[in-house]
Amino acid sequence: MPETPSSKEAHRGRCLCGEVKYTVHGPPIRVTICYCTFCQRATGSTYLFEPIWPADALSIVEGKPKIYSTISAGSGKEIIISFCDRCGTKLFQHFERFGNVVGLYGGTLDDPARATEGAERFCIFIDEAPKGAIIPAGVNVWRRHRVTNDGEAIAPVMFDHPHAI
Repeated sequence: MPETPSSKEAHRGRCLCGEVKYTVHGPPIRVTICYCTFCQRATGSTYLFEPIWPADALSIVEGKPKIYSTISAGSGKEIIISFCDRCGTKLFQHFERFGNVVGLYGGTLDDPARATEGAERFCIFIDEAPKGAIIPAGVNVWRRHRVTNDGEAIAPVMFDHPHAI
């Protein structure tokens, strides 16, 4: 199968101060909108906008991010967050549980809309979303994660209209 221009395309991103810069190649696998309390705390916001790429699609092109490792309260597996030591911007995270992917902190992409255009989007952990959050209509939604700790798929729900928490 021949590669399309978008499958070869590189997307750039960086931290707030520009000391750490990265590139991801090709389209994301999907975009996760996560409302878990971990992501709320990590972003200081209602949710994390997290485009997911194959781990080998990510290249650091300038600087060297620091890492913070923690254990997920949900899965008991390690999450490694890479961030800029100078300005503190969180850039991306790797997961012991899902070792073949990298999740970007979507706002660090130079053009998040273009980089994620056409990618499947879904919401997870809506049971932890703060009051007032609006879950979009027409996307797959999970009350917690998409899979059990044993890797078994969990069926999603989908709202016909925006759903207020």
